[in-house]
Amino acid sequence: MSLRKRSVRDLAVAGKRVLIRADFNVPYDERMRIVSDARIVESLPTIRHCLDAGARQVVLCSHLGRPDGKVVESMRLAPVGRRLAELLGEPVAMAPDCVGPEVEKALAACAERVALLENLRFHAAEEAGNDAFAAALARHGDLFVSDAFGAAHRAHASIAGVPKLLPSAAGLLLLAELAAFARILLNPARPLMAILGGAKVKDKLKVVRNLIERVDALLIGGGMAYTFLAARGVKIGKSILDADRVAEVGALLEKAAARGARVLLPEDHVAARENAPDAAPVPCDASIPDSMYGLDIGPRTAERYAREIAGARTVVWNGPMGVFERPAFAAGTRRVAEALAASTGLTVVGGGETVAAVEQFGLKARIRHVSTGGGASLELLEGKTLPGVAALPDI
Repeated sequence: MSLRKRSVRDLAVAGKRVLIRADFNVPYDERMRIVSDARIVESLPTIRHCLDAGARQVVLCSHLGRPDGKVVESMRLAPVGRRLAELLGEPVAMAPDCVGPEVEKALAACAERVALLENLRFHAAEEAGNDAFAAALARHGDLFVSDAFGAAHRAHASIAGVPKLLPSAAGLLLLAELAAFARILLNPARPLMAILGGAKVKDKLKVVRNLIERVDALLIGGGMAYTFLAARGVKIGKSILDADRVAEVGALLEKAAARGARVLLPEDHVAARENAPDAAPVPCDASIPDSMYGLDIGPRTAERYAREIAGARTVVWNGPMGVFERPAFAAGTRRVAEALAASTGLTVVGGGETVAAVEQFGLKARIRHVSTGGGASLELLEGKTLPGVAALPDI
């Protein structure tokens, strides 16, 4: 799969209606108020480019949540449309649905330059990748622009089907994502380092398997580190353990050693006697007592990881180092985030929890590239082909 795709800048959009697949899967609260508009803000450069280049109309489509193929009132896109209008400084028309004659009639009569279709996933055909549904969507545009990196790993109708039917290109957000990951996977400035954390080791083993063929060093933290430590015979107490994968992890460690890729594991920990929100932190050395849970990397490990990061020219990070949501167990994740923020190399952060962490610590603006797609970024790091990327024309 090529990561070099035709750009929206290469499309002759003047006088045309441009259908843009965006990712407006934003978090809402119980009152249907948008908690974070980051994904809407990130869509603006592509939308504005099309408008400034003379597009007759921009028609936006997106999913929101998991309505399972039926209309769910709390998952309507009207709040997104209102926020988008505020950010663009011009009205955004809201279509009654995303496909069908009523939608086509509404768009044809629409005086606004920007229109937003209703939630794609109100139709089961979207997630099924149905060709007829893709064709119905394609009727809303003369050209198609894919800008939803967060959904690019899905072979859905709006992601992989529509590009087969219309002249297509990647939007500016998608291009930025692909450029960042190309600099990691294809021709990285070295030393190349990957930092992996999070709770579940099973979610990252394919990433580890792919990256040990590429990286100079792999830094492991979070809950997944305890399965790695167990594979090396280190006592982990009551810490999270995927016992079924200890042998597989051990084999990966041997493979990394044979290839010459360094794998760094925690050498001290912040533990607790109970895994509870009000648990008191207890410092531990390499081995965790049988009665305790490891909940964060320790200060020696955090400083060692920070020194390693300072010497790297390319760093990709996915997964926190501990239970950073609790202040008593946030120091390890914070120190790694600070080290990335201070790096002069290319720094790429992906995954919802990791992005939340750098935002929580006020460091997001100092990371070179913060990915908008958790699942998509992981699959790229696993070496997989993303259907939504493969469907677009190369340059």
